[in-house]
Amino acid sequence: MDDRPPTAVHAIYSSQGIKLIERGVKVDPRLYERLLRHQLSAPLEDALQAQDSINGKALRSTAEDLVERRPVLARLLGHGNHQAQLLDALEAIPLPPPVAFQLSVARDVHPALFQYAVCTALLAGWLVLRPGMVRYDVIMPMAAGLLQDLGMMHIDPALLQPQGDLTPEQRRQLYSHPLVSALLLERHHEYPRELIRAVREHHELLDGSGYPAHLAGDRISPWGRVVSLAQVMSALLRPGRALSALRLSLLLRTNRHQFDPALGDRVLGALRGMASESAPASVTGIAALEPGASPVGQLIAFDRLLAAWPATLGRGGDATPARVQGMAAIGQQCEQMRRLLADVGASGDQLLMLGDDQDADLMAELSLIAQEMTWQLRALARNARRRWAPAAGEELPTALAAWVGEVDACL
Repeated sequence: MDDRPPTAVHAIYSSQGIKLIERGVKVDPRLYERLLRHQLSAPLEDALQAQDSINGKALRSTAEDLVERRPVLARLLGHGNHQAQLLDALEAIPLPPPVAFQLSVARDVHPALFQYAVCTALLAGWLVLRPGMVRYDVIMPMAAGLLQDLGMMHIDPALLQPQGDLTPEQRRQLYSHPLVSALLLERHHEYPRELIRAVREHHELLDGSGYPAHLAGDRISPWGRVVSLAQVMSALLRPGRALSALRLSLLLRTNRHQFDPALGDRVLGALRGMASESAPASVTGIAALEPGASPVGQLIAFDRLLAAWPATLGRGGDATPARVQGMAAIGQQCEQMRRLLADVGASGDQLLMLGDDQDADLMAELSLIAQEMTWQLRALARNARRRWAPAAGEELPTALAAWVGEVDACL
């Protein structure tokens, strides 16, 4: 944006009718930030035009570069006609000028976010593409994947480069960004209701642990399920993530309760032929990720924590219906996570039977499972606090506070 400042295509006014800048003014980053702080008479993106604005050809060029630089992405998308179909569909996504402007800002100011969006679009297309499909039914889920994070351009910039714990206000903004993205797209007739819904649902999970609405099961639309999985895959396949194929396989095997089973099986089937990608780097890669950690000990402790969930929480007569429902949902998630650990051979009982049979490849996989479960447990404890929703000055129930404290201490 420093090198290519956008130009105002017409004068920009505040909501009180005060002219802020004239038509034709170039808007550098400092002026752009000042304008964002004003209540404007019309959305800022409607008044600005980027130099070298994003269009279909620019999306295609970015996608081709991503495929060239990310081996796992290239192997997932395949070669020849399959990949060409996805690139053609990406290039055909409708981009009204305000949307093209916001994507241009992302490209210039937050290139990692822009590349993540393009990668998500490609993966959404790959997940839905079948022989004989109507082209529209490929293009629109890809558009949902591309545009699902437009709302991130309208929240605290610190959230795009998170360091340490988020403040309550930052977390509120993060949880609301799917709604902001949907609102930004609703006024453009090019995008159908199904696309808007998928954007709103892109962080919802089948077990109800997602956000912003805690939707579960059939309450999540087919395109919403596609984008939910595609955006997670895109994050795992970004540059700098070692062992990406193994990470993705483990994520799907340890999160079967969160993603559409048919979509998950499609990804796992494609990954089975990629095992060689992670094998040569398994020992050194894992050592760099978790130096000195004992994945066996971690996983045994995690299994015991999940088993220790206080099942009677919320059953007292003083709990609100929302709290009863929330605590029951957390209990079900604990049970699901224990079953998933058993499914991948990493339950406490199974690990205690290992003895000294702990070769490098096994330890590599267990280390990645431990990392994934660390993330899941941290999210589960945070979700338990949020679902209880203590009022100002109110403390968590003793049993819940103790369990959350044990999780925090273990992590």
